[in-house]
Amino acid sequence: MRDQTNTLRSTTIWLGFIAMCVGMFMAILDVQVVATSITAIQSSVGIEPDRLSWLQTAYLIAEVIAIPLTGYLTRLLTGRWLFVIAVTLFCVASIGCAASSNFESLVIWRVLQGFAGGTLIPSVFSAVFVLFPARSQGRATTLAGLLAVLAPTVGPIVGGWITETYSWHWLFLINVAPGIVAGFVAALFLPKDEPNPAVLGTLDWLSLVMLAIALASLQLGLKQAPDEGWASPLVLVLLAVTIICAYGFALRSLAADRPIVDLSTLGDRPFLVGCILSFVLGIGLFGSVYLMPVFLGFVRGHNALEIGSIMLVTGLAQLATAPLAVYLEQRFDPRILIGAGFALFALGMSASAFQTVSTDAAQMVVPQILRGVAIMFCLLPPTRLALGSLPREKVPDASGLFNLMRNLGGAIGLAIIDSIIYGRSDVHSQYIIGKLMEGDAITATSIGIPAGLFTAAQSGSFDQANQALVAPFVQKAAITMSINEAWAFVAVLTVLALALLPLAQREKTSVDG
Repeated sequence: MRDQTNTLRSTTIWLGFIAMCVGMFMAILDVQVVATSITAIQSSVGIEPDRLSWLQTAYLIAEVIAIPLTGYLTRLLTGRWLFVIAVTLFCVASIGCAASSNFESLVIWRVLQGFAGGTLIPSVFSAVFVLFPARSQGRATTLAGLLAVLAPTVGPIVGGWITETYSWHWLFLINVAPGIVAGFVAALFLPKDEPNPAVLGTLDWLSLVMLAIALASLQLGLKQAPDEGWASPLVLVLLAVTIICAYGFALRSLAADRPIVDLSTLGDRPFLVGCILSFVLGIGLFGSVYLMPVFLGFVRGHNALEIGSIMLVTGLAQLATAPLAVYLEQRFDPRILIGAGFALFALGMSASAFQTVSTDAAQMVVPQILRGVAIMFCLLPPTRLALGSLPREKVPDASGLFNLMRNLGGAIGLAIIDSIIYGRSDVHSQYIIGKLMEGDAITATSIGIPAGLFTAAQSGSFDQANQALVAPFVQKAAITMSINEAWAFVAVLTVLALALLPLAQREKTSVDG
C-alpha cells in the first residue's frame, strides 16, 4: 500500500512539473516566434520602424525584472499558485496582444506578458530541487533544460510557419489553449502548500524600485548602445543609473533580514561559479541563435521559414544528446562535464567563424551539431553545481539569480555582438574597396563579384558608378567578416570561462556544516 501511495504521489508531482515546463516553454518560445514575424506585425498595426524594437524590448525588460522576484513571490503565494497565476496572466496578456490595434496597447500587453513569463522560467528550475528527491533531479533538470534551450531553436521556424500559414495574431493565440491546460493540471497536481500573506508586509519597496530601475536601465542602455554608441550621453547616463541603483539594491539586500533577493547566496563559491557560467552560456546561446538568422537573412537571403528549417539541426542534436547527458551527469563530477561541454561549445562557435558569402545550410550542419551536443552539458551540470547542494529554503531565490544571469548574459552579449557586426562592417567595407581599387582579382572572386563587373578594377580605379554596382557584394562580404569576428569573440569568451572551474570546489567546512 505504501509503495502504491508513493508511486501515485510521484506520478502527480511529475504531471504538475510537466505542466510547469509547458508554461516555461511558452514563455521562452514567445520571444523567438515574435522576432521572426515582427515586420508582419509592423505593417498590420502601423508601427513606425524606429519604434518596432520596443515590441521585444518591452517583453525583455519586464522579464528580467520578474526573474529575481520569483523567490519572494514563491514565499508569498507558494510555487503552485505562483505558477497558476503567472500562466493565467500570460494567457490573458497573449489575448490582449492578439487583439491590439495600435502600438501603445500592444506594448502594454507585452509588458504584462513578459512579467508573467519571467516568473515561469526560474519557478521550474527551483521546482526541480524542491519537488524531487536527488535520484530524480537529473531527469527533471534534463526535461526543463531541454525545453529551455529547444524553444529558441524551434522558435524561428514556428513563427515563420504560423505567420505565413495563418496570421501574426496566432503567434499569441497559440499560447491560450496549452496555457489553460497547464494551469489546470498544475493547480490539480502540484503540492498544495498554503500561501503566506504575512510575507507581503516584509516587502522592501525601495529595494524593489531600485532593482526595477537598475534592470530596466541596463536593458535600455544595452539596446541603445549599438545605435547611439557606447560613449553617447544617453547610454552613459543609463549605465550610470544602473550602477547606482544596483549598488543601492545590493547594500539594502545584504543588510535586510528578509531581502527580496538573497544575495548572500553568492558567497557560496559553487553557486557563484555556476552563475558566471550561466552568464557566459547566455551569451553563447542567445548569440548563436541571433547570429545565424542575421547571416542567413542578410547575406544568403533566406526567409523566416527557411532560416528556421536550417536551424533545426541544433535542436535535433540537443534531443539526441539528452539521454547521454542525463546518464553522465549522474555519474561524473560536474566540473568535468562542464569543461567538456564548454570546450565543445567553443569549438562549435569557432567552426562558424570562417564563413564566406557562399556558406549555406550544408556548411552549417557540423557547427550546429557541435553546439547542440554541447549545450546540454553546458546547462545540466552547472545547474546542479549551483543549486544542488544549497539548503532547500534558499533554492527559489538562488534559482531566480541563476536564471537571471543567463538572460543578462544574453542581453549584454547581443549588445556587444551588434556593436561588432555594425561597428566593424564599415571597416571591412573600406578594406575590401581598397583591395578592389588595387585590382585584386582574388578579393573580387572571394566576395562573388562577376568578372564583368570587375573590369574597371583592373585599370586601378573604381569610380562612383562602379562602386554602386559592386556595393551589394561588398556589403555582404563585410557583414560576413563582422559576423565571423562576433563568432570568434563568443568562442574566446567561452574558453575563458573554463578557468573558473578550479574555483568551483565547495570547501569541506561548508559541506560538513
